[in-house]
Amino acid sequence: MLYLLLPLAIVWALIFASQGVVQTLGPYVIAHGLEGAEQVIALGPAASQDAIKFLGTNGGGFFNANSAHPFENPTPLTDFLQVLGMLLIPASLPFAFGSMIKNHPQGKAIFASMLVLYIMGLGVGLWAETSGNPLLEKLGVAGGINMEGKETRFGVVPSLLFAQSTTVTSCGGVDSMHDSLMPLAGLVLLFNMAIGEVIFGGVGVGLIGIFFYAIMTMFLAGLMIGRTPELFGKKLEPFEMIMAVVGLLAPSVTLLIFAAVAIVLPQGLSSLNNAGPHGLSEILYAFASACGNNGSAFAGLNANTVFYNMATAFGMLVGRFATILPALALAGSLAQKRIVPASSATLPAASPLFVIMLVGTVIIVGALTFFPVFVLGPILEHLLMQAGTTF
Repeated sequence: MLYLLLPLAIVWALIFASQGVVQTLGPYVIAHGLEGAEQVIALGPAASQDAIKFLGTNGGGFFNANSAHPFENPTPLTDFLQVLGMLLIPASLPFAFGSMIKNHPQGKAIFASMLVLYIMGLGVGLWAETSGNPLLEKLGVAGGINMEGKETRFGVVPSLLFAQSTTVTSCGGVDSMHDSLMPLAGLVLLFNMAIGEVIFGGVGVGLIGIFFYAIMTMFLAGLMIGRTPELFGKKLEPFEMIMAVVGLLAPSVTLLIFAAVAIVLPQGLSSLNNAGPHGLSEILYAFASACGNNGSAFAGLNANTVFYNMATAFGMLVGRFATILPALALAGSLAQKRIVPASSATLPAASPLFVIMLVGTVIIVGALTFFPVFVLGPILEHLLMQAGTTF
């Protein structure tokens, strides 16, 4: 905090202020429009708050429109720095881990796995957004490109880059309306959060999530070759597997249970802004964001009700403690074990094969857990959109 987070926040805040992000303790400004109407212009120390918000992957926004607000994110440079701020520390943690265990290739392998998953999701999202909406194309919009919910000063690609980055980390800041994205782009964001935001993670949770998947990867590899699985030179036994499974599945099960409750109760359906599969996506996004400690929203759902306040609050508690406690149990268990020398039958955890298996495990576990509900939500919405139906 003293040698990294605070100095970076000062640098980021100064650059933000130089680009036009407001930084003042002065009172609000009263402006008079061309028609004589009075308007209150909100001000405040936004530059300093934005700096620590993104570098600390906290999310939220100084103004209600978050980073779509011109006083909070006025230029393409500030937009890029906000994305960089989200990713900078989380993406550096694998390298820090490799240094701590004196095995730099291991840290690079974990980072490579994260980067592959990040690029795959970004590619799918960009393809969905740039393919456009056929219904808009029929109305004369060039290429059917959907600009609803996006700032014209950023456009499609920076908006999707921001959305992808904020959901692979536990940030939650937004510069566009995720509710207005194409269905498959929304699916990518849902997937990023539903798997536990393990692709890069956040400053507060670090590498917890990806380690759960790494343990499961090594367990599967051990089954294939008939050996006790190993990771970082430590034997993985039933206790480690149980803790990894609890850390992976507890938030996911909570997400699905509360989403199921929401779609059968009037209190859950009354807050929807859209019907059909898009309404299901809105509900899924709310609980994925809560259980994943993200904070972003589709915002077509009014979550400020007694039901959603209570349900998402419980989801936040499960999402935090059901990952932190198993991770601490794993750390304590592995710390007590002796390092086992690698043999010819040990799967190197710093190899391309490990990267491929880890990426595959994340995708397969996520698909097996959420594929049915994703089919009923964003995938069905995409197919219906191609057939000429919107929600």
